[in-house]
Amino acid sequence: MADAIATEMKSLLDLAIEKKASDLHLTVGLPPILRIDGRLIPIADKNVLTAETCEKLILSIMLPDQVERLRQRKEIDFSFGYQQTRFRSNVFYQKGYLSAALRLISLKVKTIDELGLPPILEKFTLVSQGLVIITGPTGHGKSTTLAAVIEHINQNRSDHIITIEDPIEYVFEHKKSIVSQREVSSDTNSFSRALRSALRQDPDVILVGEMRDLETIDAALTLAETGHLVFTTLHTNSASQTADRMIDVFPPHQQQQIRMQLANVLLGVVSQRLLPRISGGRVLACEIMMANSAVRNTIREGKTHQLPNIIQTSASEGMISLDKVLAELVSKGEITIDDALAWSLDPKAFKMMVY
Repeated sequence: MADAIATEMKSLLDLAIEKKASDLHLTVGLPPILRIDGRLIPIADKNVLTAETCEKLILSIMLPDQVERLRQRKEIDFSFGYQQTRFRSNVFYQKGYLSAALRLISLKVKTIDELGLPPILEKFTLVSQGLVIITGPTGHGKSTTLAAVIEHINQNRSDHIITIEDPIEYVFEHKKSIVSQREVSSDTNSFSRALRSALRQDPDVILVGEMRDLETIDAALTLAETGHLVFTTLHTNSASQTADRMIDVFPPHQQQQIRMQLANVLLGVVSQRLLPRISGGRVLACEIMMANSAVRNTIREGKTHQLPNIIQTSASEGMISLDKVLAELVSKGEITIDDALAWSLDPKAFKMMVY
């Protein structure tokens, strides 16, 4: 960063860190905006951004080769470090003007305990083969959960961990494990190509930042099937929807084969939400589906509509439905009923749990 524009950008980054924001938005026609505890809040003493100022602010955090790729592709993902924080950045054009959304990521990888994640997640770190999927909406902590799980393995197992991300978010230090982090664009041309190459890189554990398409899903299933432990994310609202989403991207003639593959390799699905806490901050709500014999048979037979019922009746195996977690948080006074209802998968059943 250089000159007065760089100084102004630094002040915005400093303020985002100070306010514990999750995101910083730069958009022409608005002042800089922070997302704090899930809500968008304009920075009060900042002027509305002009096209010229907005562009200069954004370009001040970019390298020349990133600017070139932006001009060619009209959008770009990248990350950079500043003041003990990483900023996962997406720069894009809207109505012909440059805009940016910057996600704040701590340089410190928090543990499963520190994040308040269900302890059962540690079970996924003890196995040597299979597929674990973290799901939920954008901005609800999927990457943070994955990082905690990977760091647990890093601290406790002597493995080769390969991460494939777009862009790299949390940066891991080599501890008991070797951690090879590959970023799409700078280290590899695509998720699918990196996944195909991973088989020749002697991996034990593979983190796929996101399953975006048929090729990536297919490669992740194959890696899990060939003796590797694979962690990934998917943008779905529930455990049962996750199975359907993965299967439905394939042509009809392949879907039965994919059902069989998924049923054989799946270890579990964690579907999570971050909700506003009444006392301030946010609280985590997790639905957990462990792949027991009932879950595997249900997926194999294409009866995924039965999965919610299996989750509800398998508490002894560590499973819990999202609505039950939401009801518990309401009863503890952690969240409001309105916020819980907004994220409930079955509002009618949820109301029966609460009232």
